[in-house]
Amino acid sequence: MNAYFSPSTPQGMLLLLLRSRLDRAQATSQRGASAMEFVIITAVLVALAAAVGLIIYNMVEGKANEIQIPDTPGGGNP
Repeated sequence: MNAYFSPSTPQGMLLLLLRSRLDRAQATSQRGASAMEFVIITAVLVALAAAVGLIIYNMVEGKANEIQIPDTPGGGNP
């Protein structure tokens, strides 16, 4: 990429930031988690969120079923 943007412009600042991140990423051989580790961590978190959501749903549904709704006044027949 031979385009030059002054660092004082938004395009130049973005290009400078991207170049610095690329240089830093290329300088270290292995830094952080691999893609497979991210997939496993995400799957565990999704399963945990689903389990918590299911527990909350069942608790709310159980309490909602306990609510007693009285009959309409006069028996409901016109």
